[in-house]
Formats: sequence, structure tokens, C-alpha cells
Amino acid sequence: MKEYLKWDEKIITDFSDENINNLYDKGYVFTRQEKGAMQQTRSVRIDLSRFELNSENRRILRKTEDIQMGIMPIPFPDYHWSIGKLAKDFYDTKFGDGTFSANKVKELLTSAEASNFNILFIYSLNLSSRASEATRDLLPRESSNPSKDSSPTMGIRNDSVGYCIALETNNILHYSYPFYDLQKSPKDMGMGMMTRAVQSAKASGKQYIYLGSAQRPNDTYKFQFDGIEWFDGESWQTDFEKLKNILQKV
Repeated sequence: MKEYLKWDEKIITDFSDENINNLYDKGYVFTRQEKGAMQQTRSVRIDLSRFELNSENRRILRKTEDIQMGIMPIPFPDYHWSIGKLAKDFYDTKFGDGTFSANKVKELLTSAEASNFNILFIYSLNLSSRASEATRDLLPRESSNPSKDSSPTMGIRNDSVGYCIALETNNILHYSYPFYDLQKSPKDMGMGMMTRAVQSAKASGKQYIYLGSAQRPNDTYKFQFDGIEWFDGESWQTDFEKLKNILQKV
């Protein structure tokens, strides 16, 4: 597996929204390594003031119309070992054996002392008319701030097919570690999940949503959104052709 591109790294102890927002604006992102670990990389984000659904986004939403999204706080109270296995299987298939262990997923989702992330997106199949009485409906999201006292925004489902471990502050959302069932999920599941998260970030008044980094030629799929920007090590850029040329040489 190719080493992750990073220009700098640090461990922070100030977890205020102001400090996190400022560091993300300088190209740093939280990692899964340890509490407070951040790396400066070729980060990708959407300026949500410039984002509107385009024809490609609408096509993706139509293709994945049976998927519903809910949000839960981390630590996640309903963690089950099958979630860690789903993540491990996904990352092993996509990026090679040992990319993401089930134990690390469990740690990120259950330990506030070890995890840099505070919300979990959950994607479920819309059972609608074929749902059983034992299956709870999705609950509407009540707050954009996942405080410890907030009520869960999603009922327990038996039809969840995808998740994304994420970070939320008052100003940004970092859509960080997505994974889904490669057998049960519809085509374009990954883009359908991401597009719904982008919509949610805009609806909740965020300024930016961060989508990870651009490191490989196929990372250009993230550039299907209006308002996209990428960090070049010093400043944020909007020249997509320049980035494509960089990634073609990787």
C-alpha cells in the first residue's frame, strides 16, 4: 500500500472548534492513529456557499434513491462487532489486506479517549412498504451538534448497509472513513453516501465539508461537486486540470 502523502504532522491538545477549524483550513486533517493526531496533506473540501446540486449529483441521488441516511453521536451506543467486520472487509477489498482493522474501527466508534471523531453517518435501505413492525423508522435529525446529552438521531436498524466515521464542529464536517456492504449496496453507493453527507452539511449551516485527500488518480471522483477546492501545501486551489496533472504522475 502506498504511503499516505503528508507534509507535516502534529499532536494537538486543544480540541476547541476554533482550533480545529483553523488547522483544517491550513490543510491538516485528523487521522485514526491516536487522539489529537493530525497530518497536513493534499486535502479536498467543498466551499458550501458555492455548492448546489448539479446534474451529476442529481443522477447519483436518483440511482441510490432507496438509501436513507441517519446520524448518531460517537461514542456510538449501539456498536456491534459486525460493523467492524464490515469496515475491515470493505477496506481489505478496496485497498489491500490489513488497511483498516476491526479493532481500530471499534476503538474509533466507542472510545472518546482514543477517537478524533464525533459523529457516525448510517446508511440504510428504505424498506418502506416491506418493512416489518420490528424495524424502527429513521428519526429526523434534531441538532447539528452531537453533544453527549443529545438524543440519538437514528433508530436501531436491521437494514444498515453503509457507514461513515466523521468529525463535526460548528463550522466544518470531515467525511472521513466511509465503508459499505459491497454485496448488498446498489451501484454508486459510495457517491450516494457522500452526496447525502454534503447535502446534510450545507443544510446544517457548515461552511466547509472535507472529503479526505487527493493522492491517487482515481481520487478525482471527489471533484463531481460544485465549490470543490484542494490544498497544495500552501493555499487552496480550484484548478482541477492542474490537480489531474499532478495525480497522473503519482
